[in-house]
Amino acid sequence: MDFAGKRITVMGLGRFGGGVGVARWLCAQGADVLVTDTDTPDKLTDSLAAIHPLIDSGQISLRLGEHNVSDFTTCDLVVANVAVPKPWENRFLRAAEAARIPVATEISLLIDHLPAHTRARTIAVTGSAGKSTTTAMIHHALTAALRPTGAQVLLGGNIGGSLLGELDRIDERTWLVLELSSAMLYWLERTGEGTRRWSPHIAVATNLSPNHIDWHGDLTHYRAAKQSLIRHQSPRDTVILGDSIWDWRELTAAATARIDPATFSLPMKLPGDHNRTNAAAAALACRAAIPTADPSIIDRAIADFAGLAHRLQLVAEVQLAPGEPLRFYNDSKSTTPESCLKALEALGDLPGFSTSRIHLIAGGYDKGSDLTPIAAAAARLARLYTIGKTGPALAAAAGERAAECGTLELAFDTALAAMRPGDALLLSPGCASWDQFVNFEQRGERFVKLVEGLVN
Repeated sequence: MDFAGKRITVMGLGRFGGGVGVARWLCAQGADVLVTDTDTPDKLTDSLAAIHPLIDSGQISLRLGEHNVSDFTTCDLVVANVAVPKPWENRFLRAAEAARIPVATEISLLIDHLPAHTRARTIAVTGSAGKSTTTAMIHHALTAALRPTGAQVLLGGNIGGSLLGELDRIDERTWLVLELSSAMLYWLERTGEGTRRWSPHIAVATNLSPNHIDWHGDLTHYRAAKQSLIRHQSPRDTVILGDSIWDWRELTAAATARIDPATFSLPMKLPGDHNRTNAAAAALACRAAIPTADPSIIDRAIADFAGLAHRLQLVAEVQLAPGEPLRFYNDSKSTTPESCLKALEALGDLPGFSTSRIHLIAGGYDKGSDLTPIAAAAARLARLYTIGKTGPALAAAAGERAAECGTLELAFDTALAAMRPGDALLLSPGCASWDQFVNFEQRGERFVKLVEGLVN
């Protein structure tokens, strides 16, 4: 589509700016953009500030606090925010389709507008757990390996922000590393037709466990969305699969490689066997991407990777009494029970430490996941402190080893009063944040502020 002069409705600006990048890009193409969001302006302050000049110039108009069906049926294109759950049931998107208005997303626009040669230099990562860290490791190591050549490596998708604004910078030497969520993959599959069906040259799928059931409706739909990453690969492509989903190799014509943590033996800055698994996946992806590169450069870069904020991040060690200091870990990115258990395992395996010295804060928005494993783990912990909508049920299931606190602040204070020298307080909720926070970043930042207040 030639966007110049077209009327385009962007559905969902988002409190965290999810629609900012695509709105800006569409305006740069000459489109007249309507941004509509069910949130009111006071909840979208930062996002609105980011597009304020375009609002003032009249290129962007707003409808906030509600959606209007006519905005979806009288335009030339609708761009939906991938956060909209069960979009096939959404009455506004259904109205657009009934009016034969095409529907796209930011990620589908990116894929559609990438130069054809870019696919051969694209690595995409998905999975229920570990995908963000694996994606960041690949970007970090690929950048190190390609530094002598001057090639650039861009990070995007579900991590790193929109790449639409970078399209002019992408040339024959550019590599793309994308983290793709199940919602993004659903839309890529839904909006692609014929030759536009897309899979990356190198695909990485870390694992699969029940997640985002509230968005997909059931596990079968969630699994199918994840599997679409590899369905359209050719024999010249590569797919790297976790051990638990090794049978997915039957879904693709690509060459396959199996993730084995034992193949990555260097000492790592990030703790935990799960991060060694992430490292093994990243190493396989980088070697498949540039087989002529020195593998030691790739491995050393991955081993030296210090990790991402909110992912088992050591916030501080605080000396409040004689003896060993207290340690505080921010793992707010943990939005599944599996990721919470992996964080517990990683800390429990640290030299001279054990899970019996971990005070865990868990709970949050209810995505329909089974939280029984977290409740069962409470018996091995110093104590469990629950927050959010899932907090009451999680505390009840854990019994006397748990304290229902409701808020993060109360959980922090309650845990601090019970901690002994050498103990660790871990925020690893195992649930999404949307009941009390805009996103997991805000939740993690609140935890960090509490720790900083203690330090000060």
